[in-house]
Amino acid sequence: MKSLLFPCALFCALSSFSQVNAQVKDQLIPASTVAVHGFIGGKLDASYHNRIMAQDADRLVAPFRERTEERCWQSEFWGKWFTSAVLAYRYHPDPALKSKLDKAVQGLIATQTPDGYIGNYADSKHLQAWDIWGRKYCMLGLLAWYDLTKNKASLQAARKVADHLMKELSDKQVKIVMAGNHHGMAASSILEPVVLLYGRTREKKYLDFAEAIVAQWESPEGPQLISKSAVNVGKRFPKPDSKDWYGWKQGQKAYEMMSCYEGLLELYRITGKPGYREAVERTWDNILRTEMNIAGSGSAMECWFGGQQFQTLPVKHYQETCVTATWVKLSQQLLRLTGESKYADAVEQTYYNALLGSMTPDGAGWAKYTPLSGMRMPGSEQCKMGLNCCEASGPRGLFTLPSTIVMESRNGCSINFYVDGEYELPNQMRIQQRTDYPASGDVRISVKTAGTHNIRLRIPAWSKQTSVWVNGELQEGVQAGAYLSLQRRWKADDSIRMALDMRGRMLKAGDNGQFIAIVRGPVVLTRDARLGGPDNAAPLNIAADKDGYVQLQPVDAPQKDIWMQFAATFYPESYREGPVQPASLLLCDYASAGNTNDGTSIFRVWLPRLVDPMKMP
Repeated sequence: MKSLLFPCALFCALSSFSQVNAQVKDQLIPASTVAVHGFIGGKLDASYHNRIMAQDADRLVAPFRERTEERCWQSEFWGKWFTSAVLAYRYHPDPALKSKLDKAVQGLIATQTPDGYIGNYADSKHLQAWDIWGRKYCMLGLLAWYDLTKNKASLQAARKVADHLMKELSDKQVKIVMAGNHHGMAASSILEPVVLLYGRTREKKYLDFAEAIVAQWESPEGPQLISKSAVNVGKRFPKPDSKDWYGWKQGQKAYEMMSCYEGLLELYRITGKPGYREAVERTWDNILRTEMNIAGSGSAMECWFGGQQFQTLPVKHYQETCVTATWVKLSQQLLRLTGESKYADAVEQTYYNALLGSMTPDGAGWAKYTPLSGMRMPGSEQCKMGLNCCEASGPRGLFTLPSTIVMESRNGCSINFYVDGEYELPNQMRIQQRTDYPASGDVRISVKTAGTHNIRLRIPAWSKQTSVWVNGELQEGVQAGAYLSLQRRWKADDSIRMALDMRGRMLKAGDNGQFIAIVRGPVVLTRDARLGGPDNAAPLNIAADKDGYVQLQPVDAPQKDIWMQFAATFYPESYREGPVQPASLLLCDYASAGNTNDGTSIFRVWLPRLVDPMKMP
């Protein structure tokens, strides 16, 4: 599967609702056809065959036939797998996967009760724990199938799920923010499919229900996701004790909070109410500033905790993959909506590090947690389903990237990510990229469509020295952390060449900079026990210039599961007196570090340095 296609239906799935029915139009529109090659294509291929196609879909349907559950979350797995499988099918429309999806959706609809319920909870336990959360994922899957096939039975099933939920909440006089867990965020994240359902049916009752959910957020019992959007996400509510950590009192649950904001953005597109968008943007900025670590993820014990400042320490249950994938999805939504480069920067950082780092090399499995030091270990099975929540979530983040690599924008296109492939847009523009980025910073772009276009190139915030040539002519106005606009009359096969700044960068952390890490382009570099050298806990300093840039020498990696490897000059620090002799040590990319899933590849991102009182402020 060297060349994989996104058919036109991808554009329909990701943007038609926003563009046709919304008061607010997205700034960027996904490509209609994509063929991806190289490293990213290989990762998508591995996940496609070894995770998506390998899933026993009937096992995911089975709990819906039993309806005996009282507290667990089996009902999320069908929708998570199904939505990622639909994305995978749009990426590579294989009849075998289409048949698998068809049987899976028929199997789910067959479990729907006459009153409309699709779930696995006992009658007496409806609206409790993860019941509504599971209904959300069923609706998302049913709507994804409708978008792909226009199958009216799937749309009708989603309608019946929503109608039954609205009636049940009314009949039992239950506020949705009091149902389930985490100040109602798990249950009320059903906002997203409810808004999507309104977009497909235009039935006002669904819009009214969506607005009612948001109104309940702001009640004294609710998560107050709008009014507290200026409050640090790790401090919005008192921290519950251990017995209530995963219960209703937990208001810092990271995954569920971002899921609610995904729905709020969809509601903003429909209503145009600026407060909705502003709440999401403020929260996103706060997460980036207070929670995101060097690998582009965060959370501990599945909750926000002000974690950015603790990333040099061993953190319990760090970087849940559900959080990582949802951060990618939320950031991509904001990228589509605004066209701002900071969202693409965030997606790239997370995708190449935390997300790919949580996937096994063969694409079959996903780690539940991915630390910045230690080992990668497979997550435990949940709910006797043969997988866990993160194995179901990971591919949902993975398969969203191709749709945002090159996107249609006003009067042209935006090239958001540099990935080898071919891209055709709804406006008939065709773009070809030839690159091995981020292995190197060399990007060759060929414009295949003549005409007057504005081609926007994202210049990553870290790329301080970037050169861009059009047909060999050096361009001016290149600015890190922004798009470079190339407005001109293009001829077929006009060429753009980019040279991105791939110098190694030393980052410091700790009150006195007692930890250092090395980043190259978007990729975090890591010490790994397989690469030899002093113990990973040994204090080191690195040879860097006055601006913190580091000389890195590419080295061929003999291990087949290591993507990139570099040699750098370090100064092993010790307690003895006398000069320290330099040593060449090896670093690999974070996604490859620790990926043996055993004790042979202990790794470390943040490297300790000796505290020197003479250098302290």
